[in-house]
Amino acid sequence: MSYHDEQETLDNMKTWWTRWGNTLIRSLTIVLLVGAGWSGWNYWQSRQVAQAAVLYEQLQQVAQASAQEFDKERLARIISDMQSKFKHTPYAQMSALIGAKAFYQAADSAAAKTQLQWAIEHARDTEYQQIARLRLASILLDEKAYDQGLSLLAQPPMDTFKALYADRRGDLLAAQGKRDDARQAYQDALQWLATDNANNGPVRRLVQLKLDALGG
Repeated sequence: MSYHDEQETLDNMKTWWTRWGNTLIRSLTIVLLVGAGWSGWNYWQSRQVAQAAVLYEQLQQVAQASAQEFDKERLARIISDMQSKFKHTPYAQMSALIGAKAFYQAADSAAAKTQLQWAIEHARDTEYQQIARLRLASILLDEKAYDQGLSLLAQPPMDTFKALYADRRGDLLAAQGKRDDARQAYQDALQWLATDNANNGPVRRLVQLKLDALGG
């Protein structure tokens, strides 16, 4: 390349830089900032999950304590921390279900219902939401709040929960004295169980016993 050609190339580069240099710098800056932000977000997420895991282990220890050593106030504090600080982690939805079970076993159905309602509204996974609906419906059945329980189960569930939902609706309807509706619900449950390849023999037998008890 001759001196003239080199000078022409240099002049062209200067012209290009004058026109596009600032735009290129801004673009590179944005890319670097986005990359740094993404790395920071991933780090924050990992740190959140790690902290939630530690808190979840504490929760399990409290929830699994014997009746004599069960500390309901401490369990409530741990769950409150989990849901206020780490509600976007998977541990929050698990904590709500474990906490609900522990509170119910401690004869505090109000606290149990609060946790189940939280799971219904905030759980990340649909499966946890539907488990919470089933368990809350069971508590409402015990409390004779039949219409509330039926309303809770009105939303169509995933296929894997259809048999359990139908069975629980049958329980609520039978308790209301609506025998025909209850019978249909139990029959629906048996139909869904028949299409499930899981080992659900004991469940089928239980539903069949309920259906037989209704007669007709």
